[in-house]
Amino acid sequence: MYTREEAEGKRLKNPFDTITEGIGINRLTENFLMAKLDGAFRGTDKEAVEMSRFLLKNDGLFLGSSSAMNCVGAVRVAQSLGPGHTIVTILCDSGMRHLSKFYDAQYLSQLGLTPTAAGLEFLGIK
Repeated sequence: MYTREEAEGKRLKNPFDTITEGIGINRLTENFLMAKLDGAFRGTDKEAVEMSRFLLKNDGLFLGSSSAMNCVGAVRVAQSLGPGHTIVTILCDSGMRHLSKFYDAQYLSQLGLTPTAAGLEFLGIK
């Protein structure tokens, strides 16, 4: 997920083609170099949109794109670990600051991101 072109001090002006803004680590910063990671998961805009709508409908959580993507990652960790583990994630943003893109049906439709899932089948869960 890291690219040398994004090294500290060499950041591209508009490196992303995603509506899930401000997440991920595509460059290694000094503070991140101290982190001890076991791994990472890559998610898509479609998965984040679907997760946000699933959680709104089923749990009443009005989440932003970063929180939705964190939940996608949490489900992937749970799938990889199997039963008997506790998974924790952070819900770091609400949907209030995402009304013009992430929660705009017309905008999502133009990008082919209209939510269609009835459950979590977009993550392989029936």
